[in-house]
Amino acid sequence: MRVIPAIDIKDGRCVRLFKGKFDQVTEYAVDPAELAGRYQELGAGWIHCVDLDGARHGSPGNLQQIARIAGHLDAGIQVGGGIRDEAAIERLLGLGADRVVIGSVAAEKPGEALAWLREIGPERIVFALDVTIEDQDDAPMLVSRGWAETTRTSLWEALDRFGAGGLRHVLCTDIGRDGAMTGPAVDLYAECVRRYPEVAFQASGGVRHAADLTALAGTGAASAIVGKALLDGRISDEEIKPFLRNE
Repeated sequence: MRVIPAIDIKDGRCVRLFKGKFDQVTEYAVDPAELAGRYQELGAGWIHCVDLDGARHGSPGNLQQIARIAGHLDAGIQVGGGIRDEAAIERLLGLGADRVVIGSVAAEKPGEALAWLREIGPERIVFALDVTIEDQDDAPMLVSRGWAETTRTSLWEALDRFGAGGLRHVLCTDIGRDGAMTGPAVDLYAECVRRYPEVAFQASGGVRHAADLTALAGTGAASAIVGKALLDGRISDEEIKPFLRNE
């Protein structure tokens, strides 16, 4: 399993949200492009960038910062946030993104998302299937619109449909854990891998320390997205390096 460091950008600055809530923002005094460069120096092969303004307003809003990051790194860049049409996909790919992350459209307009997958290719598209889990006995339900809306589609229903369409990369976040430092949803990712072994899952949300990464590696997830734990220094450089370099 490889760790993909996350950089969330709002108003051109590096921030983290608590459980995706825009009224609970922590701002970090570091330039997003400089932070990406530091992660690459540690050995990161991929960087995950989230355009929070795009996610909130429905169209990419931090293109200058994304272009700076993509233009100065050899690492792969995947970008999400506010990608609601094919023009936005082409714009981000043109800026140097290697993969784009599709969230709300995958949840709300699966037919359109599958058409993009076929046209652009499964190695350049990541579907962000973010979920809320009301009860451990209930199926995880997809959320959309910057996590503001819960859909009527379960994660398993979505994966059945998208898997048949050739989906390769899935980023799955348990939104109740994102930025909350409560530990990752290990059981969720183990079940994802058990049901859909052909999909490369990116686990996201809740990572607190290196032991959580070891637990996630045991689920069979391909990658883990880590943001706050790195920014806050909860995982040291020496602890993170083996995960950055593992395929």
